[in-house]
Amino acid sequence: MKARFGLTVPLCLLFAGLTFIPAPRAHAQDQSSNITPPPNVLEVVVEFVKPGLAGSQHNQTESVFVQAMRNAKWPTHYLGMNALTGESRAVFFIPYGSFADWEKDNLATAKDPTLSAALDAATIADGKLLSMVETSVFHFRPDLSLRPGADVGKIRYFDISVFHIHPGHMAEFEELAKMYVTALQGNPNAHWDAFQEMYGADGSDTILVVTPRKSMDEIDTQMADDAKLDSSFTAEQRKHLGDLAAASIASSWSTIDAINPIMSYPTDTWVQEDPSFWNQH
Repeated sequence: MKARFGLTVPLCLLFAGLTFIPAPRAHAQDQSSNITPPPNVLEVVVEFVKPGLAGSQHNQTESVFVQAMRNAKWPTHYLGMNALTGESRAVFFIPYGSFADWEKDNLATAKDPTLSAALDAATIADGKLLSMVETSVFHFRPDLSLRPGADVGKIRYFDISVFHIHPGHMAEFEELAKMYVTALQGNPNAHWDAFQEMYGADGSDTILVVTPRKSMDEIDTQMADDAKLDSSFTAEQRKHLGDLAAASIASSWSTIDAINPIMSYPTDTWVQEDPSFWNQH
């Protein structure tokens, strides 16, 4: 994985919180030592796996990357996931405190001949299983997020939603998102982190929203909460929300991904929280 270098459903059904990877700097919302804040810069790598080659075969090639990172005692950790919906693919989240940190990581990798050789060999083997690889880089939007932070060691799934915004209409989307942030302040179950794309295929008019989940029964709880939220808005507010969504959102889609410990390079803290899960390699 690691290379060297018109709304049809209520928005609250798509908005749902992230924070899965340790950032170098502490976040103001931290509530305990087990809460991990979101990174300021998030690299997202998506590997589209050829039919019939996912599962154990892809796990094996990805485990070579993880072992190379472990052998090097590399400081940058990452999460690997398998998409449970949509095309057959693996998704990797790699965190950085800044773009300068991203650059330092790439340069340090290139200067380490042992690690570079191991990653090159792993990339060749892994590439035989893939039809395409996409890499994008996002920056954190705290103003569009609610209660960022998650106990990553216990997280097992991520709801991932992508919003493509009409060019020139980001302001309407920001107003829409902030209305939901305000409306859900009183609901302790509601939390999400928003990121805006800076580099990648989709461009800066793309917003990524991710929700960590310990189990899928949290989805049932969210659906009940969403029904209550919708009824709490007045008719005038619902119309305004609909107008903002229609004006700003060109398209959107959501998926749920399961964390794969074999494809992840976890921190010691995550492993200590649930060794039986994270040590499946």
